[in-house]
Amino acid sequence: MRARNLVLAFARLDAFEGRLCLPCNHISRYRFIGGYFRLVSRLGDGVLWYTLLVLLPMWFGYTAFRPTAHIAITAVLGVVLYKSIKGSLMRERPFASHAGVQALIQPLDRYSFPSGHTLQASIFLVMLGHYYPDIALLLLPFGISVAASRVILGLHYPSDVLVGALLGYALAQGSLVLLL
Repeated sequence: MRARNLVLAFARLDAFEGRLCLPCNHISRYRFIGGYFRLVSRLGDGVLWYTLLVLLPMWFGYTAFRPTAHIAITAVLGVVLYKSIKGSLMRERPFASHAGVQALIQPLDRYSFPSGHTLQASIFLVMLGHYYPDIALLLLPFGISVAASRVILGLHYPSDVLVGALLGYALAQGSLVLLL
């Protein structure tokens, strides 16, 4: 009964949000906009975040090892969290459910809820904000662009992105409270 209610709730939410996804997805067909968000999305696959983890100890020396390890462990927990939620809820992506919404890049996995890209961006931005606020401030526009790219590229509903951001924020804050 609970699973059936969840399926019905997602069906209603998908119908509503599908109408929101269409205009967002259509703007990606402008060459510059689509190219920008494809690039941001690919960098948000982990390339930028994990490169940053390698660079922090190079920039800040030995003092960066603990913060870098803390951020990395929290990011791994984030992957476990979002993959387990996606595997249990199995919400189809907008491009798979709505005619007119096109995926402009290949998704990393099948399901959409929650957005793992947004979850990771939130984790990194919150934790960098704690350890290295200047770097977090520089990366904030990138993090916002990663979140926006998920809807614009037809890969996620707005609620996927919102929940991904909230989960990432909660996980990062919880991690900071527990380990500091």
